[in-house]
Amino acid sequence: MSVKKGNQRCSFCGKPKDEVMILIAGIEGFICENCVDQAQSIVLDELSHKNHQHSTVGLPASKVAKPKEIKFFLDQYIIGQEDAKKVISVAVYNHYKRLNQPHHDEDVEIEKSNIILVGRTGTGKTLIAKTIAKLLNVPFTIVDATVFTEAGYVGEDVESILSRLLQVCNYDTKAAERGIVYIDEIDKIARKSDNPSITRDVSGEGVQQSMLKLLEGTEVYVPPQGGRKHPEQKMIKVDTKNILFICGGAFDGLERIIAKRAQATTVGFKKADNRIDIDKDNLLEYVNHHDLKSFGLIPELLGRLPVLCHLDPLDKIALRAILTEPKNALFKQYEKLFQMENITFEMDEAAIEFIVDKAFEFKLGARGLRSICESIINDAMYELPGQTEISRFIITKEYAEEKLNKSKLRKLKVA
Repeated sequence: MSVKKGNQRCSFCGKPKDEVMILIAGIEGFICENCVDQAQSIVLDELSHKNHQHSTVGLPASKVAKPKEIKFFLDQYIIGQEDAKKVISVAVYNHYKRLNQPHHDEDVEIEKSNIILVGRTGTGKTLIAKTIAKLLNVPFTIVDATVFTEAGYVGEDVESILSRLLQVCNYDTKAAERGIVYIDEIDKIARKSDNPSITRDVSGEGVQQSMLKLLEGTEVYVPPQGGRKHPEQKMIKVDTKNILFICGGAFDGLERIIAKRAQATTVGFKKADNRIDIDKDNLLEYVNHHDLKSFGLIPELLGRLPVLCHLDPLDKIALRAILTEPKNALFKQYEKLFQMENITFEMDEAAIEFIVDKAFEFKLGARGLRSICESIINDAMYELPGQTEISRFIITKEYAEEKLNKSKLRKLKVA
C-alpha cells in the first residue's frame, strides 16, 4: 500500500501529518504519538486489572498459607502478642477456607468470624493488620472509625468502608466481596452515655447501628467515590457476607471496668484453694464481651464480633526486642537511613537500655520508642548529611540523655 506524502494521516484518529508532532509508519498505515500514549495507557490498565484478578481470586486450599505459616510471618515483624497472632492466623486461614467452600456443599454453611482486638496504644494492633496485608492474596484495607457519623450529618457514611475496599481492588466487585477490612479506633464510636438525651449520639451509637448489617452480611449500595461529595454518582452493589471484618481499639478506661468486675467476684468468704490470682498489670487478659458492653458498645454489634482477643502490654524485654530485632526494627531503619549517607550508625548497650527505660516510663508502647529515638537522633540527621569527613555515628547513653533533656519529651509526666 502506497500513500502520498500529502495524504499521510493517523490511521486511528485521522489527524493529518501537519497537526501532529510524530507520525510513525507501519505496513498498512500510520499512528501518531497521541494514539501511541493512549494505547499504552489502555494496555497497562488491562494488564493491571487481569493481574489483580489473578491474585485475588480464591486460591485452592493446598496453596493457602497454613495458620502456623501465617504466624511465622507475623513473628518476623511483631514481638510478643502470641495469643493475638494465633487468633488472627486462624481467622485469616478460616476466611480462605470459607471462600473456597464448594457452593454445592449445603450440609454445613461456615459463618465468618469477625474479630475485635483490645489493647493499649502502641501494643501492635494496627501493625498486625498491616503485616497481614503484606501476606494476603485478597483485597485488604484499613479504615478509621472516628470519621463516621450517621447519614445526614457531617462526616462519612459507614458505606465508605467499602468504597476504600473497592478502590484497593480497582473497583472489581467480585474481588472486593472476598476481602478483609480492618476498622481501627472502634472504641471511639462507643455509646457516650446510658442515659437518654435530647441530642443524638451521631458519631457513637448511631454509627454502631449503621454497621450492624455491614458486619453481618448484606447487599450494600456503595458510592465508589464517597457518598456525600458526589451525590450524582452511580452506586455499586457489594455483598458483604464474605468480607471479614477485624476491629481494633485501645478502650481507654476498660481496665477500670474489668477491675471492678474482678473485685466484685472476689468479695466474700472463699476457700484458699479456690482463690484466683489476678494479674493487675494486665487486666485486659480477663476482658469479655460484657466488659465491652459496659464500655459503650451495643450488644447487637458485639454479637457480630464473636472473636475477642486482647494484646498484652509491652514490658522492657519486649520494648528492647522491638527496638532491635524485627525486620523493620527502629534501629535497622535508622541504620539504613545513615547508610544512604555513607555513615555507619551504632548504638551502645547503655543507650539502648536508657531508651527502653524511658519508653516504659512514658507508657506509650512501641510508638514511645519512635518518639524518643527521633528526639535523640534528629539533630544528627540534620547536621551529618553532606559532611563527607564523618563516616561513623555512635549514640552513647550520655549523648542520648543530653538530647532527650533538651527535647520537649522531658516535660512528659506519667500519672
